[in-house]
Amino acid sequence: MSENRPIHCGDGKDDPAGATPGGKKLTRREILSAGLRGAGLLGAAGLAGMAGSSSAAGDVVWQLDPYKCIQCGNCATYCVLTPSAVRCVHAFDVCAYCKPCFGFFDMVSAKPDAGAENQLCPVGAITRTYVTDVYYQYTIDESLCIGCGKCVKGCATFGNGSLFLQIRHDLCVNCNHCAIAAACPTGAFRRVSRKNPYILKTKDHAT
Repeated sequence: MSENRPIHCGDGKDDPAGATPGGKKLTRREILSAGLRGAGLLGAAGLAGMAGSSSAAGDVVWQLDPYKCIQCGNCATYCVLTPSAVRCVHAFDVCAYCKPCFGFFDMVSAKPDAGAENQLCPVGAITRTYVTDVYYQYTIDESLCIGCGKCVKGCATFGNGSLFLQIRHDLCVNCNHCAIAAACPTGAFRRVSRKNPYILKTKDHAT
């Protein structure tokens, strides 16, 4: 996908949460090209080296398989942390650039305008920014995200499922017995190598 293509569904290309400690904002594409798939998912403002940075020792960490996730809501309520260490992220090459964005709008609403009553996110973690006619940019503020999965469910139900949940390892304390894993109805949580701590969605993944 072209870096200059307007975004109107999902995470967008310019993410304030991608700011470096020096103040330079990184686009999600820059983060991805810097080694997202190999080293893990970078994101929150000013945080670096999040891959494998949890406080617990060991060679494995917990992660959520987005292909098994059914967005049940347990990630937001069962984590020992408040808010949960599970956050929403975006797979750019999977996004269908839907109009309207099903991860942002509550499709039960009679008229999909940007009013708070028509948004899926209960904490306002997704912002809608005008780019040009037809196109809007939807940006996830991971500092506000609580991992409820409502946007993910909307995207999976009506769109291409480019929004998905992952455990953020700059936040997770890597509990020996993960409370969310115990509560997960589909067994979507499993131990993965600390060297490759993220299970990312890809366009060519066989479902």
